[in-house]
Amino acid sequence: MIRVTIFWVLVGVVASGAGDLRASAKTLPSVAIRALDGGAVRLGEFKGKVVVVDFWASWCAPCRVTFPALNRMHEEFASKGVEVLAINVDERRRDLDAFLAEQPHSMRVLLDPKGAATNAFNVRAVPTAFLIDRQGVIRFSHVGYTAAALESFRTEITSLLAESHD
Repeated sequence: MIRVTIFWVLVGVVASGAGDLRASAKTLPSVAIRALDGGAVRLGEFKGKVVVVDFWASWCAPCRVTFPALNRMHEEFASKGVEVLAINVDERRRDLDAFLAEQPHSMRVLLDPKGAATNAFNVRAVPTAFLIDRQGVIRFSHVGYTAAALESFRTEITSLLAESHD
């Protein structure tokens, strides 16, 4: 059900030409998300880091482009205190596992098949990404995929890293 709903919303977003959006100052939702190994990851544990949270699905064509690009950003910025979290919304684990078998990655992949994190972030389409500052405030968001959005990530991450740690 989530897949069908998100698909049709994504079609609407792409058709309307929606792209980069600035998020109003909203704090990171307090939600626990299941990790690939079955453990739970609490988003609050990343306070003090710049965090990229990307919602994606294995069946989403634009996500197939953004996934490796975000992994490259993870590799580029991890040593500077940036955490990239790829939150998968597939309802069937085997779809995710098949995708990951084809996509080498070092960023954290988290699971949200029931949509708890998707709802907490008010995600209406995939891919959707949020950039969160060190204080846990959502500063930027991107809905859909464009090459320009991926370049914006780099600029926005650099900007958030340059801010003080207070």
